Amino acid sequence: MQRFSISLMGVLLGMSLITAAVEQSYAKVADAKVADTKAAITRSERCSDLSRQFDEALETHAAATQVTAAKALQRKGNRFCANKKQAQGIRMLANALKLLGVTPIDPVQ
Repeated sequence: MQRFSISLMGVLLGMSLITAAVEQSYAKVADAKVADTKAAITRSERCSDLSRQFDEALETHAAATQVTAAKALQRKGNRFCANKKQAQGIRMLANALKLLGVTPIDPVQ
């Protein structure tokens, strides 16, 4: 009887180890899919997202002290984005948001 219970415990331990390994592999696949989603956004889409975020932030932060400077940076950022210089445009738009006191939202959080 004791050998049977030891064998049973061994089988249960083996099953739990296999289950844990399978769950870890599923977690790795899920993490890879999230990484693919983050990489899937283009710079042009990021420009559009930041510009849209700026417009929304402007409505709620219209009384900010640096609104004029922020609007100028937004115009420059949009111009860079339109002229295939998205990296500079993204930086300008992010800085414009910071002038309003808003943290730019990352594409996937």
